[in-house]
Amino acid sequence: MTTIAELPAGFADKVPSAQSTFRSVMDAMARPGSVREVTATVGTPGSMMRGAAAIALTLFDHDTPIWLDTKMSETPEVAKWLKFHSGAPVVDDASISSFALIGDGAALPDLSRFAFGTNEYPDRSTTLILQVESLTQGHAYELRGPGVDGTASLRATIAPMDLFERLAINETLFPRGIDVVLVSGDAIVAIPRTTRLVAKA
Repeated sequence: MTTIAELPAGFADKVPSAQSTFRSVMDAMARPGSVREVTATVGTPGSMMRGAAAIALTLFDHDTPIWLDTKMSETPEVAKWLKFHSGAPVVDDASISSFALIGDGAALPDLSRFAFGTNEYPDRSTTLILQVESLTQGHAYELRGPGVDGTASLRATIAPMDLFERLAINETLFPRGIDVVLVSGDAIVAIPRTTRLVAKA
């Protein structure tokens, strides 16, 4: 059983680390498909990557319910770390979560299990923090949408392999929908609900 004293550390330097991580996430959201780096030094509980841990400490708080997939839940350390360092409650019902931490994309549930928000409050949706194998190698994706000049090229190894096909549901749901942040180590790529897949090779 992991005690509080045995949990991995949070940010080494809280305020500047949170600020730099927030800028990285906002830059990624503003330029979908572009790779950004999280530079903050942060502990990594269980199977959580450094980029995901930094995002958690930056965006999660006591008002943001978190859902963990089976991979993230396989040890109690992740939930304890999140609660201790961010105060965020871990919930069993994905449909009420503000964020979902996905450690095993191959087992990603159907997107209908998450919150899409409402027409009046589209921000009350679930943002997926999805850990992937690589954001520099693998399939080539061509993306378009706001923040993209023409098309954006992304080469990545992503599970589930049909992630972008699943996210096509966003087009019919807008302004509701699901936003995704892909994480590989300390690299991140944002896929806002307005981003569309043009081609995959």
